[in-house]
Amino acid sequence: MPQVKIIAKNFMDMVASLPAIKLDKLYNNAFICEAILRSLPPLAKKYVLQMLYIDVPVPSTMIEEWVLADGASKHRVAIDRLIQLRIFSEIVDRKRGTSYSLNRTFQNNLQKHIISGGVLPREPMNSDNAIKLPSLQELEAYAHKKWESFLLQLINSGHGEKLTGISESMMKIFQRGLLSQRDKYGPRLTESGFQFLLMDTNAQLWYIIREYISNAEERNVEPADLISFLLELSFHVTGEAYNSNTLTEVQRKTLKDLEDLGLVKLQQGMKDSWFIPTKLATNLSVSLADSSSRKEGFVVMETNFRMYAYSTSKLQCEILRLFARIEYQLPNLIACAITKESLYNAFDNGITSDQIITFLQQNAHPRCADRVPCIPENVTDQIRLWEGDLKRIEMTQAHFYDEFPSKDVFEAACDFAREWGGLLWEDSKRMRLVVKSEVHNQMREFLHTQSK
Repeated sequence: MPQVKIIAKNFMDMVASLPAIKLDKLYNNAFICEAILRSLPPLAKKYVLQMLYIDVPVPSTMIEEWVLADGASKHRVAIDRLIQLRIFSEIVDRKRGTSYSLNRTFQNNLQKHIISGGVLPREPMNSDNAIKLPSLQELEAYAHKKWESFLLQLINSGHGEKLTGISESMMKIFQRGLLSQRDKYGPRLTESGFQFLLMDTNAQLWYIIREYISNAEERNVEPADLISFLLELSFHVTGEAYNSNTLTEVQRKTLKDLEDLGLVKLQQGMKDSWFIPTKLATNLSVSLADSSSRKEGFVVMETNFRMYAYSTSKLQCEILRLFARIEYQLPNLIACAITKESLYNAFDNGITSDQIITFLQQNAHPRCADRVPCIPENVTDQIRLWEGDLKRIEMTQAHFYDEFPSKDVFEAACDFAREWGGLLWEDSKRMRLVVKSEVHNQMREFLHTQSK
């Protein structure tokens, strides 16, 4: 069974992958500089702030003195990150050794931003009778409902149902890796799609944003401009209304796509239209490693493989159905069991044992999360063993050869198959061998020449 693993990178990984010219262009925006400073490892932040008002290159030996003796590995990670983001320029001199200087554009904009602060390209609209803002609780419920609706549609597409209410831009993202189109049928979930459903919300969001930025040029949108706008969004205030007239046409289309995911709420008045960022949008510049916003778990796993999920969410029920057998459902409780058959079905869909175990650990009920381990060891061990059962036999398409005219021809055929990397099995006594299908044509031509 092929192993597929999708990775959700955060914004700074995408920023670091930009060409040098586009990366330097980003640093003309002071808010981008602040967002990137926030994302840096603690030691890298220290280096940037200490060098912020130094206009000459700083020797690497001096920077190393700012670190404790046991911090050498963290120092290397910090320096590598700063170089990747072109915040540091490395200067190598044979006599003076290595030194580092700050990116001038980044340095000047960050200095101005720290001293005088920055002004967003748009200010919140004045709240009046024409603008009825939802409360923070209502806005969070809206974002949660939108996100769950989107994921439910992905799951339902696995049963042949068509996706509705999804923009063309988002559809292309899903078809890129999460969905596959089959003839005469609707889109179906791929192995990556099933794995995507078991990721936590933060990782799912980053995966979609990464793909959205990656195919920006197909929509005639500059990736650097898109990253800049998304990072600007993270500095807006959750729950405040911002006039859409201050946006470009590309930014309006982007907001329409982000509305499908619950990142913003769009509203229309008599004269003006506006958008309201949700918590998902204002947290965009937060690193994947930040677990402070981790939601409370809901799963209780027992040693007898029975599982109880304290949830009213239809989405969570459908996600559990990917690898467990649902036995009954109450208004606030889902009772299910992990069985060999339910896991085999999950493995066939491309979900791995490690992904199932990680999902159970990340969503463990608070009463269980404090235990070590939070999921019984006999359950995790058995999940891995059942996955191992499927790997005991590896199927390979092959061809069987026998009735060779002589021992010399047989040995020559074995050597030929071995040279091509296609020999699977040989029986010298009965002169029989098995080769991979990929080398069957070459083997047939070789035997034909030997028979002459």
